[in-house]
Formats: sequence, structure tokens, C-alpha cells
Amino acid sequence: MQSGEIVDHQSDFIKLEQMKSFNQTGANAPPENWDRSGLPAWSYLSDEMLELEKEALFRRHWQLVCHISDLPQPGDYVALDIVGERALIVRGQDGTVRAFHNVCRHRGSRVVANDKGHCKAAIVCPFHGWTYNLDGTLRGPAQPQSLPKLDPVEFGLPPLEMDIWNGFVFVRFKHGPQPKISELMGRFEGELKPYGLADLVPASSRPWTEISEVNWKSVRDVDNEGYHVPMAHPGLHQLFGDNYYDEPLTGGTARSFSTFSDDPGQLWSVRAYKNILPEADWLPPSHQRAWLYIGVFPNFVFGLYPDSVIFYQEFPLSTGRTLLRSATYRRPEECRNLKAARYLSGRIDQITSEEDQLLTVWSCEAAHSSGFKGIILSDLEYGVRSYHDHLRTVLPVLNESTSPAPGTVEARNIALHAERGNATT
Repeated sequence: MQSGEIVDHQSDFIKLEQMKSFNQTGANAPPENWDRSGLPAWSYLSDEMLELEKEALFRRHWQLVCHISDLPQPGDYVALDIVGERALIVRGQDGTVRAFHNVCRHRGSRVVANDKGHCKAAIVCPFHGWTYNLDGTLRGPAQPQSLPKLDPVEFGLPPLEMDIWNGFVFVRFKHGPQPKISELMGRFEGELKPYGLADLVPASSRPWTEISEVNWKSVRDVDNEGYHVPMAHPGLHQLFGDNYYDEPLTGGTARSFSTFSDDPGQLWSVRAYKNILPEADWLPPSHQRAWLYIGVFPNFVFGLYPDSVIFYQEFPLSTGRTLLRSATYRRPEECRNLKAARYLSGRIDQITSEEDQLLTVWSCEAAHSSGFKGIILSDLEYGVRSYHDHLRTVLPVLNESTSPAPGTVEARNIALHAERGNATT
């Protein structure tokens, strides 16, 4: 470790302690008389609203697919299906990672059927056998004599906009308002550098996925505040104590942080985790016994722990069904105690996730109730409000307290953009 890095870490530690103090003393508190209401209930139930969200949020914002270490060899690929789109990330023979639509140029079939796999020397469409090189160019159609001569680039796999940040691979299906991920995450670069993100390797063969019977926004509503942690997450609260705090969504990113409490905790996994976690001397002292979360609008979060790095995200399947997806990555070399600590942090995360899923169900079903009169947010839930404000900026129709007439949600959203002087999304 270079001496300059040590100075940087000490500087980061001072800044983080100051930031924590600001949060505790109210210097980073919400503005006075802020609007404590949430999104209108109709927006969780409207199919028209969901279609706008798919287009404006999930197709036009960066979506995290995998890490380059998920593709160690030429021909390795990862596929991801979301909101009617199909992404394919593949490592070419030249070692370059590229992104394509998983769409054959012949009849539109997907060219790979699995979410992860390996193509030996080429990508072969399972429908008619059209073959593509690993760089996406067309190698040749089946029975070429039955077709005109096809340009290998023009009739290659449709490319996807891609951004690789510290080893993590992002795609965007349509051009949108977000800058590059490196710019989005720029304010965290100093804090995140010691985690060695680019060198991480997968901790399991595939991401974890599960379907939850809720609207996707309900997942964000629960995840964007720590007010519920002491009551709803006893294990997590035993890990953190009163040290946990959230920072509101600013410029498309948010941050939450907590050092561990001195109390060993009652839950066996928390006690064992605190006891067995070795010194993470690659991290500054402020982060060696701490969990850090970085949220990125609209739908994913990095969790950075001394023992591992995770991400989790959600994608809408319908107004009342959401795909939950997460993955864990570890350091290339880990001692026995670090591996055990990673298992225990994963167990704590699993319990927390199960608790959160139940909370999202209870919150989401309220939108159907005649007794539901809206919500009122605590100062400790200002992160929810800041997230909703980001949503309203992209989709101003969310400011409407009652649902527009059937068939008019998109038109109303366009009109509100025009009134505000913004270009439509």
C-alpha cells in the first residue's frame, strides 16, 4: 500500500465521521415543511403507468447485468430478459466484452436460450441455425443460397449501448438521460476504491432470483429508508445498533452507511459474524467493520461489506409482480475466516430480504383498500421522498392525485412535460 493511499483513507475517514455527525445533528435534515405524502395509490395499480415506467425508467436508464468476471473465457455469455427486452453480454475471441440484443436478425428468435453459458466458437441461433461470430457479426445464414448476399455487419446482432464501471457491466436499451456510470458514481470513487471492485469474482454460479407479488415501486419504498430497521429487522439492528443512517437520493445516487455496534447481538449469525470477521486491512479503519450501500436510480443498489460486495435490483413483470435479482462477489483470495464471514453476512442479508419482502406485500396491498388514505413520511424517511421526486421528474403524471381517464395516462404525462418546458422522455 502506498503512503498516499493511507493519507487518502484517513481523509475519507474524517469526512465520513463529519458526514455522520451532520446526519445526527440535523445538518443534513429534510427542509422545513416538506411534503410528507407519497405517490398516489393509482400509480401502483395502473397498467398504463407501468408501460410508461418500462419505457422511461427501465429501457432508458442503465441496467446492471453482471461483472466481467462472470465471463472469464472467450465465448462465455450472460443474458438478461427485462421489460420485453433481451440483453446478451458475451466475451469475444479477442477478450473484449460486448453487449447485444439477444435477437436473431433472421426471424427475431433469441440466439441463446439460457441466462448463462458458453459458445465454443460462434453463436448459433436455435431456430434456423444462423451463425454469428463472438463479435456479433454475421458469420453466415443457414442455406445461404436461398438468400441474397448479406452484409455481416448490417445483419449482425443488434448492438446494445454498454458501460463497464469497475468491472460491472451495464446496458441501456434506448438512449436516455443518465450520464455514464463513472460520472454517476464519481462522488463515491475515493470511498469505493479500496474495495477493489474490478478484481472481484463471483461467489456463486448464477444470480439469485425470485418473483414477488408486489408492484416494483413498493420494493423501492421499503428499501429507501432505515426508519423501519429497529422494528422490522432485529438481526440487522443488532449488527448496526443506532449507527445506521441514510442520505437522500441526489443526482441519481444515494448512500447509506453504518458501522457495527459494540453489542455482540443475540442472533447467532450476528454474534458469529462480528466474532469471526478478520481485519479487512485493505479498507480504511472507518470501513473495516461497516456496511455501505450505494443506490442508483431507478432500481439497483450496491452493498459493500468487508467480506463481499453484492448488488440487488428489481424489474416489473406486471403491476402486481416483480422480479427480484441479486448477486454476490468476493475477493479473488479469501482466508477461511473471511469465507465464513461472507457466509454469515449472506445469511443476515437473506433474513433481512425475507422480512422486507413481507413488508412490501403489506405496503403494496394497501393501495387496494378503501381505508387507505395515503401515507405520511417521517424525517427519517426523507429518502423515500427524494426517490419519489426523481420519479416525478421523469414521469410528472405521478403528481396527479387521481388517475387520469383510461387511455389518457401517456397523453397527460406528455402534456405535463410540455407545461414544465421539458422534452418528453
